[in-house]
Amino acid sequence: MTAPVALVYGVAVAGAATARALAARGYTVLLADDAPTPERHAVAAELGTELIECPDVAAIEHLLASVDLVAPAPGVPETHAVVVAATTAGVPVRTEIDLAYEWEQQRPGGPRPMIAITGTDGKTTTTMMVAALMNAAGVRTEAVGNTDLPLIDALDLDVDAFAVECSSFRLAFTEQFRAEAAIWLNLAPDHQNWHRSMQSYEAAKANVWRHQRATDAAIGWVDDATVMHQLDAAPGRHITFGMHSGTYRVTGEGDGRMLCGPDGPFASVASLRRRFPHDITNALAASAACIESGLLAPEAVDAGLAAFEVPHHRIEPIGDRNGVAWYNDSKATSPHAALTAIRSFDSIVLIAGGRNKGLDLASLATEAQRIRAVVAVGEAAAEVEAAFAGARPVVRADSMAEAVAAADSLAHAGDVVLLSPACASFDWYPSGGYPARGADFRAQFELLDARVSR
Repeated sequence: MTAPVALVYGVAVAGAATARALAARGYTVLLADDAPTPERHAVAAELGTELIECPDVAAIEHLLASVDLVAPAPGVPETHAVVVAATTAGVPVRTEIDLAYEWEQQRPGGPRPMIAITGTDGKTTTTMMVAALMNAAGVRTEAVGNTDLPLIDALDLDVDAFAVECSSFRLAFTEQFRAEAAIWLNLAPDHQNWHRSMQSYEAAKANVWRHQRATDAAIGWVDDATVMHQLDAAPGRHITFGMHSGTYRVTGEGDGRMLCGPDGPFASVASLRRRFPHDITNALAASAACIESGLLAPEAVDAGLAAFEVPHHRIEPIGDRNGVAWYNDSKATSPHAALTAIRSFDSIVLIAGGRNKGLDLASLATEAQRIRAVVAVGEAAAEVEAAFAGARPVVRADSMAEAVAAADSLAHAGDVVLLSPACASFDWYPSGGYPARGADFRAQFELLDARVSR
């Protein structure tokens, strides 16, 4: 029998993992990439194939004539020629999490349960929180998907369950992927450089619930109208969460506030190491998924919340200087994410900008009353400046060192300096992404005293 042939398009972390997994399961693997590197050529050599560099439309169509499926890497947009041509030709398009889910169903001894997490913002933190809650209770759980570890790479791990971070890129083409509990946190404009439209983006997110069974839990944020509209059509059990209402909500006042589920209070808000409003709603969502999946008893949640540490680059305090608190929120790569951080403080010097993802930055100025001044950076500096024109003073900076120095000079005692860029980082940090931007911000803050004393 002839081996099936798969075309993996894009050979970075997820693409390379997918290519290796397909080859291990008997596929003949073809590789193509729009940004070939020595590392990607090395993957091709490892698999005994070649890396086809930057094929044009005709070359892609020729490739598709000989393959049984196309596995685009998450960075390959749905408007890319390979996706368009495969769809037109009727060649199946499969994502990393969809293939991984199919193979997990064939696992000797049966598939392990999955909890899925999607949303415009908060996915990574909530995914890590789910894994932390489960691990604290003795349920060995790996955080996978849109993380450093693709789900397809985690199938051979000795674990009991998976917490799967599901970006719209990974959900867009799913035909099988299902989770016993699936969280949809929120929806706001994002990734319009990847999707054809907001409708396409929303439809991709909705796939997190699409294949659920009636016994599964579909969990949505009660305060997001789009999420609630999609929840109405979800085949699973409808579970909601929210600060003041929902199946899972907060009860009580002040230090006595409790996370409450359908059977009553189960954990103290005070157990959370950080308690911004979105931290609390993330905790409600994570708790709901762990409990409603049947994987965790309600009384086991509190200890896991107490042990959970918020990941770096998410409204992360990095220090104080002259009565001003400095926060690194480099992970905020959309206006919606930046507004979440901005609403957490009352008087801010905001550092914003970078590479815009096709989004309208004007919404940042809806919270201008919380902002003293703005430092605009990166490719989108002019757009940031335009957003705040006539509302707040804006200065431009051409490097992170300049941005930090400018923010330091603009801030008053009692203010917060907040790096919350509302844009991607690949203009200034093409290989390191938002972690490199956050690390540079911290480094330049730590150098402030040395620069000032010269």
